Parts: sequence; C-alpha cells; structure tokens
Amino acid sequence: MIDWTKIDTVLLDMDGTLLDLNFDNYFWLEYLPARYAEEFKLQADEAKTMINQKTQALEGTLEWYSTTYWTEALGIDVVALKHEVRHLVTEMPFCHEFLDGLKEAEKNIVMVTNAHHDSLNLKMDKTGLAHKFDKLITVHEFSLPKENIKCWSEVQKLHPFDPQRTLLVDDNLNVLKSAELYGISHLLAIYQPDSKAPKKDVEHFQAIHTFDEIFPIKKSAGK
Repeated sequence: MIDWTKIDTVLLDMDGTLLDLNFDNYFWLEYLPARYAEEFKLQADEAKTMINQKTQALEGTLEWYSTTYWTEALGIDVVALKHEVRHLVTEMPFCHEFLDGLKEAEKNIVMVTNAHHDSLNLKMDKTGLAHKFDKLITVHEFSLPKENIKCWSEVQKLHPFDPQRTLLVDDNLNVLKSAELYGISHLLAIYQPDSKAPKKDVEHFQAIHTFDEIFPIKKSAGK
C-alpha cells in the first residue's frame, strides 16, 4: 500500500488518526450538552439539540475547531470541561509503534491538526506523544483549516516538504481532498476514526484500520 522508499515526510492528523475520535464525539455530543444543561438549568435534550445545531452550522470552519470560540459562544469554559474527562483520551492501536518506526526510518514526522492549541496541549500532556514529532503544527497559527487548500502552503513555510515525497494520514475526507488538490502524492484515510462507531466510507482513498497494516517502515531511497 505504501512504498516507504518514496516518502521523506509524514504529515499526521491528531483526532481520529493518531487518537481515538471517540473522546471528541463523546465530549461534544454527550458530556458538554449534559454539563451545559446543568449550568443553565435546561433539559438535557434541549441543550443537546441547541449545541448540535450550533456546531453543525460551522462544521469545517476554523471556528468549529476553536475552543476559544465555543467558550465565548456558549458562555461555558470548554477547555475546563475537556480536562474533566481527559482520562478518556486514548491513542489508536499501534500509534506509538508507528511513530517509533517512522523515527527509526529517519522520516520527517509532522503533526498537522485543526485542533486548537488548548486541545493539542491537553492531548499531548495526556499521551506523552509530543517528543515523537519533528514539529507540531496547529492551523490556528495561520487561521486556515486543513479543508482549505491554502493551508498546505502555510504548513510548508513552517516545515518545508516535497509534496511528491510526502504522505498525509487523515480521517477527514475533505482534508484529504484539499491535500490532493495541493499536490501531496501519498494520501491515506482511516476506516474507523471513532472506535465505537461503524466503519466509514473512504470514497476513492486508500485506507487502513490500524497502523500495523503499513509496517514495516523503510528508509527513503538514497538514505
């Protein structure tokens, strides 16, 4: 599936790729609405419907991913609430082995996430994964979500890479499509970003269930 000798740089998403998306789905669909209902004396279903409508209206935008935006929009400290359930943050199977294999094969390893700095810091503190990357990039540094093709030129400024010799692994199909349009040659989707949700349709993209499917990782040609 992957010819590792043709890849120098690996761009990796966080939520739904390296980390189980179940944490985020549970937080936004269950925990936040419940705590919001408790705070503002609402019925649980009423709070869930209201928050779902607000989030769905902004899906794919920078605001959708911003904890600062939602804290202000909802009038409740979203970051503090995430910390209340941080114990539920978990890595995908073979996540550590995959990152260690990339490093051993001397690949450039870069996280590119739509998550806000607050969420990135929380999850890196919980998992201890940060030291495994050459660079951690959140798109809030340049205010363009990965769904926007212009995002990738900003990523290149922060960590130069050759699109022809780069692999992007991401669970978001719209992100993969923007990267495809930008010219990133090697693209890989995730079949089941949320371990408690059904397998998803990945359209025309190659995909994996777990990272062990693309072992062993070999050094690039010429290295």
